[in-house]
Amino acid sequence: MCGILFAKSNRITKNEFINSLKIIKHRGPDAPLCFFQHNDFMLGHNRLSIMDLDSRANQPFFSDDQRYVMIYNGEVYNYKELASQYMIEMKTSSDTELILKLYLKIGSSMLNKLNGMFSLIILDTLTNEYFIARDRLGIKPLYYVQQNNELIISSEVAPLLKFTSANLDETAIRQYKKMRNFFNNRTIYKNILEFPPAHFSCNGKISKYWSNNYSEKAPPSDEELKYLIESAVNYRKISDVSVGSYLSGGLDSTIVTALANVNHTWTIGFANENEFKWSKIAADKFGTEHHCISINREEFLETARKLITERKELLTVPNEVLIYFMTLQAKSENSVILSGEGADELFFGYDRIFKWAAATTHWDIKGFNDFYSYGSHDDIEIIEDAINPYLEHQKPISIVASFFQEAHLRGLLRRLDNSTMMCSVEARSPFLDFRLVERLSGVSIEYKMENQVVKAPLKRIFKDLLPVEVIERKKIGFPVPLTDIFAGQKAHSVSYDSWFDFNLAVLEGNL
Repeated sequence: MCGILFAKSNRITKNEFINSLKIIKHRGPDAPLCFFQHNDFMLGHNRLSIMDLDSRANQPFFSDDQRYVMIYNGEVYNYKELASQYMIEMKTSSDTELILKLYLKIGSSMLNKLNGMFSLIILDTLTNEYFIARDRLGIKPLYYVQQNNELIISSEVAPLLKFTSANLDETAIRQYKKMRNFFNNRTIYKNILEFPPAHFSCNGKISKYWSNNYSEKAPPSDEELKYLIESAVNYRKISDVSVGSYLSGGLDSTIVTALANVNHTWTIGFANENEFKWSKIAADKFGTEHHCISINREEFLETARKLITERKELLTVPNEVLIYFMTLQAKSENSVILSGEGADELFFGYDRIFKWAAATTHWDIKGFNDFYSYGSHDDIEIIEDAINPYLEHQKPISIVASFFQEAHLRGLLRRLDNSTMMCSVEARSPFLDFRLVERLSGVSIEYKMENQVVKAPLKRIFKDLLPVEVIERKKIGFPVPLTDIFAGQKAHSVSYDSWFDFNLAVLEGNL
């Protein structure tokens, strides 16, 4: 929805702050560079108007008495129900107003009431106390630098580099090379950290407000699961601008598209490697105006360089480039896009590693490495560091499930947010509705892979809604022909290693 920037500092000038806010103008071109200063605090906001398009909903947003001011990135879908439940009088039709007023009414406990995605900061201009929070799964990003009694927070990494050194974190580089992601709140830079999902901070003290429960539980009935998924999709259709959907022709995006009843659907691929056949089968069934976007090797490399250079970050996976390239075209019709992110984590779509975990009686880090890692070299120490927070679950299947639901997923969400918001488009993922996540965590693999059928519940429940070709096809997911793309490149192997080397070389200005 937006881009936010916050500073608690007595040395940063307004001009320096605004110049940094400009770096993420793409996140909110509808009301950009909105600014408020109070003592040593500066709050900046770039707004992408999605709900209540009137300027009355612009941010920074103030309480009725002007004492509290908030900047916020995200969407809370159940804001109307919460306004009614807590008898909150609304002057706008924006979820922004509801969040601030609900916070003033019940404090930090309001976070567990919100169904949506969010990163937010609230400042009390009377006491100078400030409140920071991020959604349960980290759908909306938030990064910070804390040094010399200063705190600077941003929706993206690049603005923070104006206020700190750009020294790379060697541990993060090792994480990236081995696991194509960053873990335990690291970024590629030593001094920039990720604010943890499911946490809030009051004046610097960070607390966790939500934990997922991975203990064993009975599976839902088909009726219950169908209701939860339909409800999640309906919530994410709430918008005052046009909503479209990615449609690869895979199971997850096809379910979302079928339930959402959108007009425009989008997919992308290379001339000789794409999913156009299956996406068209699904689009024809649902009667959407379907857009098959083609990309070639030169466009891929040029776009990748652009993204790395402008964002000052490494790209997680090659199809991050495809998502951006596709969304750039989608912006002509849709400012909100629905995506199938999260279904693989919930329903064990990565079937090889989940089958291994279910069949393993004692945790085996080398086995996990064999099934999960991407780099061709050995680095067990870095894998142990990434997996360590999840070993408390003891059973291998629970360890892997929690790792994928939290750590692995965060990399995908960073990819999705960066790729879409660079195009001034908001992505929404119904399968990340916290009600679905809570209900399915701890449900057995026998339910999720009944009779060895991957995502069996989804295929059973929606069999009358989806084309049979979609139900029966194997999972692919925005394929990228790395061998062809990096042919002739100076890299030690034509594999993911080449992709990692390319990213680092571009970031460091060597390519």
